[in-house]
Amino acid sequence: MTKVVLIDDHQVILYSLSLLFKSMENVEVIGVLNDSRKLKAFLETETVDIIVSDLHMPHLSGIDLTLMLRKDFPNLKILLLTMAEDAYHIREALRAGVHGYVLKRATKEELEKAVEKIMTGKKYYSEAVIDELAASPDDDFNNSKPETIEHLTTRELEILKLVTMEYSTSEIAEKLFISVATVETHRGNLMKKLEVKSAIGMAKFALKHGLVD
Repeated sequence: MTKVVLIDDHQVILYSLSLLFKSMENVEVIGVLNDSRKLKAFLETETVDIIVSDLHMPHLSGIDLTLMLRKDFPNLKILLLTMAEDAYHIREALRAGVHGYVLKRATKEELEKAVEKIMTGKKYYSEAVIDELAASPDDDFNNSKPETIEHLTTRELEILKLVTMEYSTSEIAEKLFISVATVETHRGNLMKKLEVKSAIGMAKFALKHGLVD
């Protein structure tokens, strides 16, 4: 049996996904979480094969989770199940190291196929995802900027834009529905990655290298 944990911040969607995955052969849903921050503690007590996560969520996005899991649980598989089908978010997910990227309009059969393929050590992407990548130019900003710029997560990019717009830490926390402490952590990580020492430095660097509009 493939042991699966489902993560989505929308309770109705989470309930529907739980019913769908429980109806699949050889799949056991052992966890259903509507708060991405609870995943790490869950994994410390349970053996899991695949995390099926939404992309856009409060606190930790699907990409944030992927980066965390790659570091702390390298053998765990991550399947993003999302409505985001634009090339930018798809490339962000691929760079983060997801094992699958499936759109929420997928059928049960496609989800079963994705789980089966991922469990054999391969990756799975919806056909629409592949088409979008093929039709869009590579706008990966990390590939065209100085080597000192490490990978920026979706959340870090959001915070960088707000810092550049002169939002305060508390205003960013309120706007993104995250804690002040979480914002401070992201700001600290951004300063390390961009090799600057202040919010002004972050804003100047971001504008100079086109990381924000």
